[in-house]
Amino acid sequence: MRMDEIGYHHKHDNKFRIERPNGAGDWLFLIIKTPAIFRIGGKDINVKANSFILYTPEYPEYYSADLKCQEYIDDWIHFGPDENEIKLLSELSIPLNQAVGLKNVSSISNIVRNMCHEFYSAHLHRDEMVNLYFKMLIFKLHEQIELSYPISNLSEASYGEQLIWVRECIFRKPNFDWNIDEIAKSLSISRSRLQHLYSETFGVSITQDIIASRIQYATDLLKNSELSIESISEVCGYSSVSYFIRQFKSIHDITPAKYQKGYKNCD
Repeated sequence: MRMDEIGYHHKHDNKFRIERPNGAGDWLFLIIKTPAIFRIGGKDINVKANSFILYTPEYPEYYSADLKCQEYIDDWIHFGPDENEIKLLSELSIPLNQAVGLKNVSSISNIVRNMCHEFYSAHLHRDEMVNLYFKMLIFKLHEQIELSYPISNLSEASYGEQLIWVRECIFRKPNFDWNIDEIAKSLSISRSRLQHLYSETFGVSITQDIIASRIQYATDLLKNSELSIESISEVCGYSSVSYFIRQFKSIHDITPAKYQKGYKNCD
């Protein structure tokens, strides 16, 4: 890719406005961290904080701060993708020229921060690192789009960030013996309240996520290791092999052994 300019967490007053009737001439990726007004398809729309938009070079760009807010904050990247990156954007169905909400803006913004640090550094592999971060950015955007869940009032509530942290821990530590009562205690709420908030926020129960994280980990091990089914079951936090097999089959419609054999035969 060709990197033109990049900015992280830039702040402007509420008089901030950008008008480019013929587009920027290059691609522009924006993370909007405060409420803003965007003109898309000839109509002015209110864009919520924690959204992104990926502009193509010729698309008209009109956006401004929301006058009801004291400031406008965004991350931005002006760039030129190569053919492979354009193909990847298309294959992953990353929306173009439209505002899309992000449920975990920090994970995306952190990538932009790292890109910014590398781009303005004198590091030996600066360009290679920027390219790698950009691909990571695309995959993270796709991940959030695919795993999106209904917007609820919780996104701005006090428990929002804590629940996101809990979910990230569940998927980072699939073999951990998660106890819902202990999680609820750590958040100082009841078990039933935790389960209600979690389901309302993510569209799935906390138990479903625990199972999904374990089966996802097991799937990776079946593909990339020589461990036995019994060992994989244990590594993924199951005390019963038969229970692991039932849960795996309920998600993949095939037993772990058949999945592993089928994957190896495709190599």
